[in-house]
Amino acid sequence: MTSLLAFAALAAAFSLFARRLATAPVTAPMLFLALGAALGAAGAVPMPLGDAALHLLAEVALVVLLFLDAARIDAAALWRRHRWPLRMLLAGMPLSFVLGAGAMALLLPGWPWPLALLAAAILVPTDAALGLPVVSNPAVPGRTRTALTLEAGLNDGLALPAILILAALAAPQAAAPAGGWGLFAAGQVTLGPVAGGVLGVVGGAALMAAQARGWTEAAFEGIAALALAGLAYLVALAIGGNGFIAAFAAGLGFGAMVRGRCAFVYEFTESEGQLLSWGAFFLLGATLVPEAVAALGWREGLAIAAALLVVRPAAIWLSLAATDATARDRLFCGWFGPRGLATALFALIVADTLAPEDAEAIVHLAVNAVWISALAHGLTAAPLARAYGRAQPRTNANGA
Repeated sequence: MTSLLAFAALAAAFSLFARRLATAPVTAPMLFLALGAALGAAGAVPMPLGDAALHLLAEVALVVLLFLDAARIDAAALWRRHRWPLRMLLAGMPLSFVLGAGAMALLLPGWPWPLALLAAAILVPTDAALGLPVVSNPAVPGRTRTALTLEAGLNDGLALPAILILAALAAPQAAAPAGGWGLFAAGQVTLGPVAGGVLGVVGGAALMAAQARGWTEAAFEGIAALALAGLAYLVALAIGGNGFIAAFAAGLGFGAMVRGRCAFVYEFTESEGQLLSWGAFFLLGATLVPEAVAALGWREGLAIAAALLVVRPAAIWLSLAATDATARDRLFCGWFGPRGLATALFALIVADTLAPEDAEAIVHLAVNAVWISALAHGLTAAPLARAYGRAQPRTNANGA
């Protein structure tokens, strides 16, 4: 009860001062992680209950966030107009994985190579929520904010198939998939996306038809979207596909059908979606951060530092080569790639397939990366955004 009261009080207080805090060197993920960690260390959160709640919330949050992130993306406009995020996704993500794999192999020599590759993949996705003072700050040129938002919205869904395949490779031999790796990989990248994409298009078309005929109301459209995300997840599981990839594909299809005609997706992301994210950060801090901090060794710390300070900046620098991005643009975009909920939730999702010691190592690495990133990017987001905006004013609000 104490932990729930504390969470509710912080959520209310942050909401009251959200505008003032938007330009302060503190973010909601920082606060909720810190509150959860403090209560967890004090024993105020019962561990069995906290673990069960975190795993349930992790799955729900991942399905919803993948769906909503994808639904917000205008894929056609991204391909036509947004050169920076395309480069960051198509070149930056593979480079981040390759460079990250090298860093993990060098700095974590005791880890089996499949586990090192899995760690590198889990540390690739970024989370714009941790750098909200950047992506919501009008002082930052619109082109940069658009690039970072589009990249963060798509990279978690694009990284997921590789993470699931690498998790299967890192699993004990007894857990190897039936039918061989080729069949498993094909199922991961076909069944879920096809089922999710079809359901997303059909669901979006049905909602538009119901809206045009006056059969539904705006208050229920958000419920329809969430139900569709859950349906895609469950249908994919039923046919042997991956539910999380299906949720992402459903969001893409759904967004393509309703774009410009329904505002509820964006409204949900800014309200109920924020609360869901805050709850996940709080439970993450309460149940996993104290244990992860206690297990943090110097090698793991160096690996996380390399991922944040070297791997991501170098990958973005190279991916934006031969574009009109200046050195300042490339450094800014390279730094603001915070690791957030996707990193932690992916680690929790794949942990069940790994040997216990490997699962513990992956989860600890991911959780430590999240709180370190929340602190580093949260403290630097507002001041660096202001400095960047002053040094490089632009008027182009959309092109990237």
